[in-house]
Amino acid sequence: MTSTAAVLVIGDEILSGRTQDTNTNHIARFLAALGIDLKEARVVPDDRCEIVAALNALRARHDLVFTTGGIGPTHDDITADAVAAAFNVGIGYHPEAYALLEARYPPGEFNEARKRMARIPHGAALIANSVSGAPGFQIGNVYVMAGVPMVMRAMLEAIAPQLPRGVAVQSITVEAAVPEGVVAAGLAALQKAHPDVAIGSYPFYREGAAQPFGAQLVIRGRDGDAVERAAQALEALIRELGAAPQRVK
Repeated sequence: MTSTAAVLVIGDEILSGRTQDTNTNHIARFLAALGIDLKEARVVPDDRCEIVAALNALRARHDLVFTTGGIGPTHDDITADAVAAAFNVGIGYHPEAYALLEARYPPGEFNEARKRMARIPHGAALIANSVSGAPGFQIGNVYVMAGVPMVMRAMLEAIAPQLPRGVAVQSITVEAAVPEGVVAAGLAALQKAHPDVAIGSYPFYREGAAQPFGAQLVIRGRDGDAVERAAQALEALIRELGAAPQRVK
């Protein structure tokens, strides 16, 4: 059975537009390669009640939940406390995390703010951070990681060996200068004829092109042969409509 996952992005800076979320895209691609289906992604502010509510909803619905953001040293980094509240456990300095962080700073520079990064919910296991040292943590089916993309990616690599594996989704993308409205009926019939794959249509507009309107048509599935059969049928459909299909990476 394929495992399902959700991403919970935490931070006012994402919702305000100040910071662009690239972590969700990276996690989605990372999980797809492991055969894990990312089914949901949410963004919540630095608000304890919002984080707790979203986390409890997601961890009940999915096998795995990955959070990003809010585990730094400042007053608005409240993710660890919110996760402890969601699991109804206490929180305190984790001996290993504390020692790890203390060793990274010169004498006198391991201040109260930096000590906050060693506060871990009781019963959680640490997630290694090879970039800056401050660890993430896992509790239950929830993996709590940093918001800084480079650090988040290091943490994701650290937990990869313990994540479940499934059959990876394969995909073929076929591009054609055919407006969606022209190809829509044929796509619907194609999807009905190939129920073991998913077919998506993503329109584009290219100013200055002889035919500016077109679409990238993506076929996804876990059976590579089924994906290939559907792709060939799609290419035949596009040719019937008088366009030239092109497979793209």
